[in-house]
Amino acid sequence: MDSFQPHLRCLPQTLLFLVLLVASNLLTFYYFSSSPPTPSPSQLPSPAAPLLSERVAAAHLPQELTAFTSPQPLPFGRNPNLDSDVLRPPVGHPCLLFPDQLSASLTYLNRCLPDVRADVRSELPPLGGCEPLPRRRCRPQPPPTARPPFPTLWSSSSPDRSVSDRLLLVTASTNPLDFAIDEVLAAASPPGSIRIGLDIGGGSGTFAVRMRERNVTVVATTMNLNGPFSNFIAARGIVPLYISISQRLPFFDNTLDIVHSMHVLSNWIPTTLLHFIVFDIYRVLRPGGVFWLDHFFFVEGQMEEYVGVIESVGFKKLKWEVGRKLDRGPELKEMYISALLEKPLKNSW
Repeated sequence: MDSFQPHLRCLPQTLLFLVLLVASNLLTFYYFSSSPPTPSPSQLPSPAAPLLSERVAAAHLPQELTAFTSPQPLPFGRNPNLDSDVLRPPVGHPCLLFPDQLSASLTYLNRCLPDVRADVRSELPPLGGCEPLPRRRCRPQPPPTARPPFPTLWSSSSPDRSVSDRLLLVTASTNPLDFAIDEVLAAASPPGSIRIGLDIGGGSGTFAVRMRERNVTVVATTMNLNGPFSNFIAARGIVPLYISISQRLPFFDNTLDIVHSMHVLSNWIPTTLLHFIVFDIYRVLRPGGVFWLDHFFFVEGQMEEYVGVIESVGFKKLKWEVGRKLDRGPELKEMYISALLEKPLKNSW
């Protein structure tokens, strides 16, 4: 009988241990089944990047922005083409990062306050990702001295002809980086198949004007950075597209004959974004269309990186020239690529 006494004395301790073990298992099961795991510090929102709802609450944007960005019910209900009963405007969330500019733009009574001025600050929303800009329900401010287009800007006797002949090589050049327009048009297969195109970063529209002289219709993208480029291009009879380099090109797949870009596409653009841009150019070109990459600027040590980006897209090289950029001195080791790239007529997918 005495031999069982130690075991009897240990029994309460054993029962207590079992109860604690079961309770801890139950608590663990309850915790992991009902509570999300605690995020690591890298997963927590940064104080410098508040949540979208917090930005909306802090922005205090005018009601006009809400009216434009809210889904609008379709008058006749669900549309099978849209597969929806509402229409949603394509306004990006980065617009909320520019409350001051948007408040000034969307506060009006019938007449708009100046929307686009020739200064850098007015370009901040689209350059920062607020693209396309919200529509407005007001009449825009006209130029101070509105007049019909100046006829000589439409003609081939443009005052900048001597400059553009040097830059766009209507005349011959001994520099292999400089391609002549007629040379590029002749490289198309078949000759004469280039009819419509796009100039990315069209500047004053000279490239599009020169192409029009050859019966090729070209529209130009532009921003009003440090000058009224959109108005000037329009005065020359060229359609200006007011979009930044970050926006998806507003053309359907396989539609354009030629895309040209001079100086705009260069090493100031992040490599990943540049990769997206070149793929987007490939997308809008028809099979057999050409991409004229005109004086792509970079530093010698970046050559392998950028050549890899361009070659990975799938273009066929019709012409490819690499040369030194010497205007600021050879010690900087600056380089240019000029290339004429063709989207394959077959197997382009």
